[in-house]
Amino acid sequence: MTTFVDRVELHVAAGNGGHGCASVHREKFKPLGGPDGGNGGRGGDVILVVDQSVTTLLDYHHSPHRKATNGQPGAGDNRSGKDGQDLVLTVPDGTVVLDKQGNVLADLVGQGTTFVAGQGGRGGLGNAALSSARRKAPGFALLGEPGEARDVVLELKTVADVALVGYPSAGKSSLISVLSAAKPKIADYPFTTLVPNLGVVTAGSTVYTIADVPGLIPGASQGRGLGLEFLRHVERCSVLVHVLDTATLESDRDPVSDLDVIEEELRQYGGLDDRPRIVVLNKIDIPDGQDLADMIRPDLEQRGYQVFEASAVARTGLKELSFALAGIVAEARAAKPKEEATRIVIRPKAVDDTGFTVTYDETEEVYRVRGEKPERWVRQTDFNNDEAVGYLADRLNRLGVEDALMKAGARAGDGVAIGAEDNAVVFDWEPSMMAGAEMLGRRGEDHRLEAPRPAAQRRRDREAERGDDAQREFDEFDPF
Repeated sequence: MTTFVDRVELHVAAGNGGHGCASVHREKFKPLGGPDGGNGGRGGDVILVVDQSVTTLLDYHHSPHRKATNGQPGAGDNRSGKDGQDLVLTVPDGTVVLDKQGNVLADLVGQGTTFVAGQGGRGGLGNAALSSARRKAPGFALLGEPGEARDVVLELKTVADVALVGYPSAGKSSLISVLSAAKPKIADYPFTTLVPNLGVVTAGSTVYTIADVPGLIPGASQGRGLGLEFLRHVERCSVLVHVLDTATLESDRDPVSDLDVIEEELRQYGGLDDRPRIVVLNKIDIPDGQDLADMIRPDLEQRGYQVFEASAVARTGLKELSFALAGIVAEARAAKPKEEATRIVIRPKAVDDTGFTVTYDETEEVYRVRGEKPERWVRQTDFNNDEAVGYLADRLNRLGVEDALMKAGARAGDGVAIGAEDNAVVFDWEPSMMAGAEMLGRRGEDHRLEAPRPAAQRRRDREAERGDDAQREFDEFDPF
């Protein structure tokens, strides 16, 4: 069973907001108690938090679906619903959050760094909060907004100062086991290391981390072997150490050609050209290995590499290597810009920013309204309540949607869609929807949305007929 996972696809869903409550206060001797419906609670967020005690994404590999709790609906007597509880997911230090298209959403480095992967929905307002001087007793409430649901990809990039790279069985695991307290698996066959190993090295006053990356082979940057899966773990390292096997048993290999192959794979992977390199000629405890190291060392130094000879078995050359790496790491740390405390920057929107756009969709033959406010208002409207629909019309009118539709060339009866193409509310536009809330009729009714009620129309017709009969009788009786 795998115990190390460095890439997972996570399906997160934030909590839905609770619905507002439409209620009227009822109490003895208080016939006009007024509205007392409470607001709905906010849905919980899904938050990713860096925890340095976590080293793998294994938990999310086994259970990739995570959902926060919903907000509770409001109730009468001005009781607001309970907010949903945030879902906090711990991730290792160095986790990169990407969307399905590969765009980086966040780079989580440092203990306690957070990222909101899913925003909880807002709670709906109750009719007590919707009451005003003109709408004293609203017969509706706003619905809770659905929480954000999306798929994200988590990639772990090891946060280490030094990365050991090289062919399989070059002795990387042996080196990290003697340089630090790490205990990786060591054996005499290729691809012994299947996951990156991390160790802590102390050299004088400098303490740094060193990573053992699984062996690279030709074509690793295109997916051969294990290289493509773990090359990402060297991206954050300050120095790359080429571990070359001077005692290989393969007749078609030699340390110089191994170095060229690994450098070509690093070049094709990209983004590592600025990292300093060090070459370690390993396994010099073997007589043939020492002879080969003496032969190729001048060539490597002529190329500009700093070369060290070492043996993990005999434990020779390790002190010089450790202090040389400590010096490079210290220089890299000093060259980094000083970290400043995170500043909170508030960027308010412009006063005249309406926050929506109106465009004509020739394919669907509708005028499409896109904007944060109109789309949120549509999501929170109960379309089974005509009074709530009338309230939505008033809000859109005050926002300027009516004027924008007129300027765009919309006419009565044209289709108008509010929202994204896959989840839009479509209706036939009626320019007469320009009256305010004060023109609403009885609770639950809005004369702007439908024709007059048949019963009322018949009553008016009868009154008109009685008026005509009375006028005729008066005309007949008039002696003049």
